[in-house]
Amino acid sequence: MKKAILILGVALSILACNQNEGKSESLKTAYIDTAEILEKYEKFKAEDEKFKVKSQEMGRPLEAKVKAFQAEAQNFQQNAQVKGPQWAQQKGAELTQREQQLGMEQNALLQQLQQEGGVLRDSIIKEVKVFIKEYGKKKGYDYVYGTGDAATILYAKDAYNITDEVLKELNDSYKASDKKEEKTAEKK
Repeated sequence: MKKAILILGVALSILACNQNEGKSESLKTAYIDTAEILEKYEKFKAEDEKFKVKSQEMGRPLEAKVKAFQAEAQNFQQNAQVKGPQWAQQKGAELTQREQQLGMEQNALLQQLQQEGGVLRDSIIKEVKVFIKEYGKKKGYDYVYGTGDAATILYAKDAYNITDEVLKELNDSYKASDKKEEKTAEKK
């Protein structure tokens, strides 16, 4: 009797293990290198280039102020001995105050650019996540993992890497939407 129960228990254990193996084999998984997606996604490159141009344009007035300040500081050094110590002290205080103000303007500009860049990056990342989710559903994946800067996958076979496929579809989708925008702009 004890042998029969033992044999039945072993048989049930083997059967249960075989059922679990069958379920895990039926799962379709893949992973994507998210750092590579951001590096090679055409929309991200285009938006990054636009942002660099915008940053340069926003920085031009400050650059002009800095150059004017540097010229005035150089002029101050040349005229300090000629115009006397009282003038030098007063002008030095003015220049120090302007230098501090320029520093604050520079910090404010950098902060604004970082904030705008973060918003832009976040919106593109959100768009990519939605795309990957839809891609995974369309291709029948149970799980699509991400790897890259934040390594959530420490090892996976290269056969499970769908980064290039997703990147191609993302870029094709971007190019198609970009062409639609150009045609709409031409009509206006």
